[in-house]
Amino acid sequence: MLMDNSVLKQVYVEDCEVCCNPIQLTIRFKNMELIDFQSDSIEQ
Repeated sequence: MLMDNSVLKQVYVEDCEVCCNPIQLTIRFKNMELIDFQSDSIEQ
């Protein structure tokens, strides 16, 4: 997975590469460094 560190906070949904279920990703950067990464399954 590629992340753009020029955007300070990102929240988006991406399908799991293995099971194809959606996952909500929350990513935060500070000074171009990853400081928080959270992934939550979105049950269907």
